[in-house]
Amino acid sequence: MSMPLQRGISGVRVSDSSDDLRDSQMKDKTDKDDLIRGRSTDTNNNLTLRFPFAFLFSSNQSSSKHGGENGFSADPYTARSRHRLMLMFLKISLVLIVVTALAGSFWWTVSISTSSRGHVYHNYRRLQEQLVSDLLDIEEISLGPNRFKELEYCTIESENYVPCFNVSENLALGYSNGDENDRFCGPGSKQECLVLPPVKYRVPLRWPTGKDVIWYHNVKITADEVLSSGSINKRMMMMEDDQISFRSASPMSDEIEDYSHQIAEMIGIKKDNFIEAGVRTILDIGCGYGSFGAHLLSKQILTMCIANYESSGSQVQLTLERGLPAMIGSFMSKQLPYPSLSFDMLHCSRCGIDWDKKDGLLLVEIDRVLKPGGYFVWTSPLTNSRNKENLKRWNFVHDFAESICWTLLPQQDDTVIWKKTIKTKCYSSRKPGVGPSVCSKGHDVESPYYRPLQMCLGGTRSRRWIPIEGRTRWPSRSNMNKTELSLYGLHPEELGEDSENWKTTVREYWSLLSPLIFSDHPKRPGDEDPSPPYNMLRNVLDMNAQFGGLNSALLGARKSVWVMNVVPTAGPNHLPMILDRGFVGVLHDWCEPFPTYPRTYDLVHADNLLSLQAGLRRSVCTFMDIFTEIDRLLRPEGWVIIRDTAQLVEKARALATQLKWEARVIEVESSSEQRLLICQKPLTKRQAI
Repeated sequence: MSMPLQRGISGVRVSDSSDDLRDSQMKDKTDKDDLIRGRSTDTNNNLTLRFPFAFLFSSNQSSSKHGGENGFSADPYTARSRHRLMLMFLKISLVLIVVTALAGSFWWTVSISTSSRGHVYHNYRRLQEQLVSDLLDIEEISLGPNRFKELEYCTIESENYVPCFNVSENLALGYSNGDENDRFCGPGSKQECLVLPPVKYRVPLRWPTGKDVIWYHNVKITADEVLSSGSINKRMMMMEDDQISFRSASPMSDEIEDYSHQIAEMIGIKKDNFIEAGVRTILDIGCGYGSFGAHLLSKQILTMCIANYESSGSQVQLTLERGLPAMIGSFMSKQLPYPSLSFDMLHCSRCGIDWDKKDGLLLVEIDRVLKPGGYFVWTSPLTNSRNKENLKRWNFVHDFAESICWTLLPQQDDTVIWKKTIKTKCYSSRKPGVGPSVCSKGHDVESPYYRPLQMCLGGTRSRRWIPIEGRTRWPSRSNMNKTELSLYGLHPEELGEDSENWKTTVREYWSLLSPLIFSDHPKRPGDEDPSPPYNMLRNVLDMNAQFGGLNSALLGARKSVWVMNVVPTAGPNHLPMILDRGFVGVLHDWCEPFPTYPRTYDLVHADNLLSLQAGLRRSVCTFMDIFTEIDRLLRPEGWVIIRDTAQLVEKARALATQLKWEARVIEVESSSEQRLLICQKPLTKRQAI
């Protein structure tokens, strides 16, 4: 009897015999196992080809598939060893990655340290220039179609306008007792127009003539103010046709020379050789019209005039029109923008300041900016008054000066001179409660910027506390030695390199400007142009003075100019060093108006100022704001020199076009990355009504 066919055993007939059946089943099982092993081997070979690390997993799979014949799983110790092997492989891979990273970092460090500093700086500059470019592009987009539009002219009321000094507005706001004369810059202090000169404005006369004679219509002053400037015999100014004269032959000039000799005699020096006493820079408070400073300028003494803002008959405006150093400055409520220990002498001749007011606070500010061993000269009828009230006021000033360690020198006529102490121990040796205390470390800021006045003695902790007699005398004082430079963290090589660069730069400037200055004035017949160094440049405004290198190079080249060294608040503060070199300067934020009258400077110089301003994270002003202010400060037919990167100079040239300046770009031979922009402001007058 036939048996049905079994599934999977095709074509095999089952015998009736049990032995035959057993033999047949054993044979079928053997064949089946061989087939499974063959497939398993093929599968493992394929995994090995596709996955190089499959051996980590194939053993586990093989163990599970080829467990014991009784159906139990593989040996657990074998599986654990395979896990260990896998973890070891991962650890080795991680170590290799870390070693590779460290090796790469080491190689990068070595390559940076061995590469040239100039190459790194070059790449940094390129990144910085790209950032500046992007910011300027954003600014241009924000300006829209108005970015190339020429600026309009201001109204006639702005001819002598000085932003941030509005006495009537300050009085309305409640300021009084002299505080209304201080500087207050608000959002409305910026102007977006060009200030025109008066209708009868004329280009100032050249030095030395222009030092003693100015054009009457160039300043705002009435004939009555001129005539009332002194007695008939000792008048400070004299009218001659359309000129105001401060002639050297005038009686006032003789009086000033005698006055200067008197001060020198009181100090203990011959005639007026103040340099012998260590005096090079003087802060002249309420300077009249600059005659004291004009006299001393020929003696190599640099006098900075400061006075309150005046809408008419301004002391500062007339002094500046003579080409002499001056700026608007009031310290009734705020500190002056000078560092502590700035000047060798302070002078006040009938300056109109009541030193006994505010409990001596104004004298404390004077003490702050006066160098150790420096002199405070005060000429006033109060010093000789026998009036009970005036005597009381004089006694207060006398006693207060003694309490801050000033020594009174022998008095002559109405003039008294105090000498500041050279020893800081004097302050600690005072009796308790006598005089103001020494400023704490947190309040003794070396270079304050219009901070409120403080009733404490500043500068006593400064490393610059050096008596004026102990400093190198002028003119060697401008070239500081190694010990002096160490006070500012500089090496002689740094200053030497800076000085050599500026000497070369000044020669380049002069060679560029000389043919321009002496070729474009045929409009003034009969006025022949002298050869250099005598020219139209009497003063220079250096907007980013750095170490004062331009000032030093101009003096070294014997140019008859003085420089207002401005240190921007946005950059490194080198103003203490500039003043200690025997120059004059001031701290200033170029997003605010400069404290001076329109048409002040013959030449405005800006070296890398645009890069400095563009690098600020947050700037409250645009380049156009700065350029509009430059136009206000610059006299008609005055010059502007801007030295910066090629891209920023191109931006500046576009702005110069909007200001109606004549501009030209010149390549710098010593630098392929920088350009010069030389501009001249035209003489444009308002039409007479």
